[in-house]
Amino acid sequence: MIRASYVLPLRAKRPQPELAPYLHRLVRQLDQVVVVEDSAPDVVAAHAATWPAAVLHIGVDPDLRCPNGKVGGVLTGLRRVRNEVVIIADDDVRYHVAQLREVAALLATGDLVVPQNHFVTRPAQRLPWHAAWDTARSLLNRALGHDFPGTMGVRRSVLAAIGGYDGDVLFENLQLIRTVRAAGGRVVQAPWIYVPRLPPTAAHFLGQRVRQAYDSFAQPARLAAELMLLPAGLALARRHGGSGMAGAAGLAIGLAEVGRRRWAGTRRFPLTCSVLAPAWLAERAVCSWLAVAVRLTGAAPYPSLGPLPRAASSERALRAALRRAARTPAPVGASLR
Repeated sequence: MIRASYVLPLRAKRPQPELAPYLHRLVRQLDQVVVVEDSAPDVVAAHAATWPAAVLHIGVDPDLRCPNGKVGGVLTGLRRVRNEVVIIADDDVRYHVAQLREVAALLATGDLVVPQNHFVTRPAQRLPWHAAWDTARSLLNRALGHDFPGTMGVRRSVLAAIGGYDGDVLFENLQLIRTVRAAGGRVVQAPWIYVPRLPPTAAHFLGQRVRQAYDSFAQPARLAAELMLLPAGLALARRHGGSGMAGAAGLAIGLAEVGRRRWAGTRRFPLTCSVLAPAWLAERAVCSWLAVAVRLTGAAPYPSLGPLPRAASSERALRAALRRAARTPAPVGASLR
């Protein structure tokens, strides 16, 4: 059994029966599994009836509630874990024991471990079109730097020492990475650890297009590049027509293929995902400007989270906040505002 705690923040509109067999497997592999659920009472009861008794199934602590509910769930879980090594994961993540061991092993020397998610389906089933489309984004991220998965491993003591991380942002994964770095922690990017993830529904995918573009407000250089895509594409089409657009599409596919081939990724990412890179770039070219409109109007880029104006805090702001907080140490879960 792996000496680690698993924290799963959950808010579901309806019962998720596919979670039960996964949790039954996790409790046999890990020392502790904590699910922090903020669903309606009937959904919570339905889950409790099918989940293993070994799962610590709790609600979000009232003092840790925040606009980004996932952060409140994570911080509540951190209050209950009994291990230094903690694996945080969304409800659609499906670890196997080998990946759990790899993440836990890297936390022996690192403070935060960032693996790589990849979508999986049942045997003999093709990856849904929208999952392949979204994977094109991951491949481009891998080619140019690193991706942002729905799971990370963290040393509990690192977050305990700094009072957790802020839940008043939209891009909570980047917020966590930057908070650990600002505190002087070591972040280990581990794109060779492939952690399966279930594809979302097509409706959920479509509903996240502008929200994902809004995340780029936390990365100004990336946002500027994405805002240039639309005017650059229109100028290219006007000057060179179809041949120019075909050339640009070829470059996009080639760049995505670089990301697919890194760290033996061809075994996890179908070639179709690279081919869809031009489509994803076209989507981002439009949605980036829609995200700007959302920002200017003060609307909510992700309605269930409400109007969160910040995508994530800068490392500079976090370092300043940590210096102020150092004078009056806070317990786990205090906001870094």
